[in-house]
Amino acid sequence: MQYFTPDMECASPEKMRALQSERLVKTVRHAYDSVPLYREIMGKHGVAPDDIRSVDDLRKLPFLCKDDLREAYPYKLLAVPRSEVVRIQSTSGTTGKRVVAFYTQSDIDKWDECCARAIVAAGGDKDDVVHVCYGYGLFTGGPGLNGGSHMLGSMTLPMSSGNTDRQIQFMCDLGSTILCCTPSYAAYLAESIIAKGMRDKISLKAGIFGAEAWSEEMRREIESMLGIRAYDIYGLTEITGPGVSFECSEQTGMHVNEDYFIPEIIDPDTGEPLPEGSRGELVFTTIAKEAFPLLRYRTRDICVLSRKPCSCGRTLIKMSKLMGRTDDMLIIRGVNVFPSQIETVLLQEGYSPNYLIVVDRINHTDTFEIQVELTPEMFSDTVKQISRREKNLVAAMRSMLGISPKVSLVAPRAIARSEGKAVRVIDKRKI
Repeated sequence: MQYFTPDMECASPEKMRALQSERLVKTVRHAYDSVPLYREIMGKHGVAPDDIRSVDDLRKLPFLCKDDLREAYPYKLLAVPRSEVVRIQSTSGTTGKRVVAFYTQSDIDKWDECCARAIVAAGGDKDDVVHVCYGYGLFTGGPGLNGGSHMLGSMTLPMSSGNTDRQIQFMCDLGSTILCCTPSYAAYLAESIIAKGMRDKISLKAGIFGAEAWSEEMRREIESMLGIRAYDIYGLTEITGPGVSFECSEQTGMHVNEDYFIPEIIDPDTGEPLPEGSRGELVFTTIAKEAFPLLRYRTRDICVLSRKPCSCGRTLIKMSKLMGRTDDMLIIRGVNVFPSQIETVLLQEGYSPNYLIVVDRINHTDTFEIQVELTPEMFSDTVKQISRREKNLVAAMRSMLGISPKVSLVAPRAIARSEGKAVRVIDKRKI
């Protein structure tokens, strides 16, 4: 069995707990001393750094949520001088304010290590060719797996997303062995490879797929089409990016890198911690980040944690595949989309807030349509004018969301009303 950092991945529970306690105490002190906002939040809850002496005291700390991060934009949660920041990553916010995460070089090194662990758990080593077609730029997918591959010493193809013909050409010519991308793009690549009759020309043995929900059925289909083992990976920009947890050969959940992140499961309604094995909301505390430490961050993701022994030999706690969310966020083609973002654009552009989001998965690719009611005044426009309005709305949505939907302008009152909570989303994907 191969490990990248066996002393951590296979540490005894006692050793890991002691390390977590030590790092938690230091992180809380660092956040309190360096970030006025943390002092304010902790003060409101009557908590001081000296109250935190071990992981047993974690529940004394207040929660952070995405609203706190948006309100802190851009620098209010930065815990080091800007001169020590070497990179930012970012995700979209619900009202145009982005969430910006900061990294020192040490933070980048730890992130790379987490992703290297994931690649090794998928059977990778320095002799592999790691083909990364997650997006690069502000999105964490590409930089995360790219850095992990570099740290492992593998040959890395920084392909980014799109240009499928080139992806397949490089995959064949350069002998890619590990594919890193969203599962929906992996499925599309597989179909394209088979359609081109190039199935016997690829050398892939494994895939590391994340950034969107996917089913066990989709896993088996991808594995069958590409002749690989498909591994799940989890992360979120606020915490670090991909590599917060990763799947091993057992494929029964993702091991959390507990030396860097402490996971909890809480009751989403009461905030009370739940025992191991309970289904609830996932909360993370970072315990080694310098630039952007987060204490008890509510992810809104629903899952289960388990310490059941794993056949791979790792002792890191496992989290299940995600079972839903406590908010209304959608993940479409790896991009976080909130209905409130769409509503913001519609109001800014002069439309009524009556709309319907329809998401589906066709040929393994997410489809994304927004049906929008015209106002009575707009309804008298010519077909050409309405077509122009649709194109303008697509551009405005792309600017807000980072992804292009299909926009369909419909007649006033064409979207069904509800006597209760308005139905804004129809998600037809079977995930």
